[in-house]
Amino acid sequence: MHRRITGKLVIATHNPGKLAEMRELLAPYGIEAISAGELGLAEPDETGDSFQANARIKAEAAAKAAQLPAFADDSGLAVDALGGAPGIYSARWAGETKDFGAAMAQIERLLQERGGTAAERRTAHFVSALCIAWPDGHVEEVEARADGTLVWPPRGTAGFGYDPVFLPDGHSRTFGEMTSVEKHGLPPLGLGLSHRAKAFVKLAEICLAG
Repeated sequence: MHRRITGKLVIATHNPGKLAEMRELLAPYGIEAISAGELGLAEPDETGDSFQANARIKAEAAAKAAQLPAFADDSGLAVDALGGAPGIYSARWAGETKDFGAAMAQIERLLQERGGTAAERRTAHFVSALCIAWPDGHVEEVEARADGTLVWPPRGTAGFGYDPVFLPDGHSRTFGEMTSVEKHGLPPLGLGLSHRAKAFVKLAEICLAG
């Protein structure tokens, strides 16, 4: 039995980019959201072997610490020619300083080493796993992906992470060149292009709609 979200919700992230996107997605539903960072909650070790496992670790830790329902995302970029890397290690490739410019350059070097110059050798997808956990142990989980191609050099300064090199299928601008509404805004304002928006639509159907 699915459970509805009511009242206050903890967003289990210390990433300001993710926090902004998740708050924007929740705003139309009138959910009061406070972040784990604002509550001073510690970041748990992400020891899972999948996006879904890591999302659950973060959501359950925040729910237990705050004694409130907690909403977590684990997401990343999977490059086909690199065997799905960086995958669940997407944030770690940016290092302690969160230097995604260096991480994008590393991916480009690896692609070039593998002859990844043609578009068909540069396919990739973003994955977003969302989890809502309640203090009593109940969880709701969904996952979605956005498919595209990697461009070089990076284009655009909007978004965060690997957005400037990701060109979603069927579009001429990278996520880094799109406004937040274009990238993850939901209809009728946006197209819900991003992996996080697509996952959120699934989550809204079971936990927020009606």
